[in-house]
Amino acid sequence: MRDVIHQFGVTMLAGFVLAVCPICCAAAAEEAQVVDGIAAIVNGDVITYSQVRALSAPREKLLRQQFTGQELEKKMIELRQLALKDLIDRRLVIQAFKKESYQIPDHIVDERMHQIIRESFGGDRNTFIKTLEAQNYTLGEFKEKETERIMVQAMRSHNIKMNSIISPTKVEDYYRKHRNEFTSKEQIKLRMIMISGQKDTASAPAQKALAEEVLGKLAGGAEFDQTAQIYSEDSTRDNGGDWGWIERNTLAAPLEKFAFNMPVGRISNIIDYAGNYYILKVEDKRGGTTKSLAEARSDIEKKLIEEEAQGLQERWIASLRAKAYIKTF
Repeated sequence: MRDVIHQFGVTMLAGFVLAVCPICCAAAAEEAQVVDGIAAIVNGDVITYSQVRALSAPREKLLRQQFTGQELEKKMIELRQLALKDLIDRRLVIQAFKKESYQIPDHIVDERMHQIIRESFGGDRNTFIKTLEAQNYTLGEFKEKETERIMVQAMRSHNIKMNSIISPTKVEDYYRKHRNEFTSKEQIKLRMIMISGQKDTASAPAQKALAEEVLGKLAGGAEFDQTAQIYSEDSTRDNGGDWGWIERNTLAAPLEKFAFNMPVGRISNIIDYAGNYYILKVEDKRGGTTKSLAEARSDIEKKLIEEEAQGLQERWIASLRAKAYIKTF
């Protein structure tokens, strides 16, 4: 196992996300102003409210931008409960690591520190130290946090033993039930001319006649974009009626039905919808195709392996909880 921990530590360094580090999260510094207390006890180890708030702080900031009042309060409570659960699970994993007397080699932690300084501070160690001090962290505290992160990652990896081969039956079943995941979105490149028929009752026949005149010009070889700039009353008039690439559910249903069933390059007849007159041209189409099972197989296998690993991890963590003394406050 010690060799496993060692090898895992070497290969995983590049995979850590710097954004989760305390030093990379300025929001955590705000927690120095919070009155502390015990949030939970896990087999004798204490988790404090400040630790919970430090973990949830970045998302709390987003919540305050999105919600107010009682809804914000409810979201904040839910977020901190999730943060506490995560901290409890981390503590259980670290305790399991220590119980087995495993060790993370010093050079793994040192390399992690060098990586942070190199990638987040341009290799400037002095700036790194000053940032730690500004956020009320000592170098020793920060190093301890990083060591614990490596412990958690190593233990999770070590305890998730699984078969990396997924049966063809499972792959085929997933493909059959989730074909939409392997179907690209159908899109068309659309131009449109819209002539209002609702200016007033008296001019309605004249507007219909204008639409017919415009269609005649297009049939006679007039350029669609130039004609749209002259006659269209749509918001895309100045762009020659260009709607760009659009997906289904962008247009009103009657217009969409015509547009997505038209051949590329074809100009529609006049479409009378909601009292207005529309002329459409589809310039190109793409998407709407489904990968074959053979093409999708590797993606499906990867997804199913990840799901199996997640399930195994959750069951392992649940087993640690079941054997632990956990008290929340």
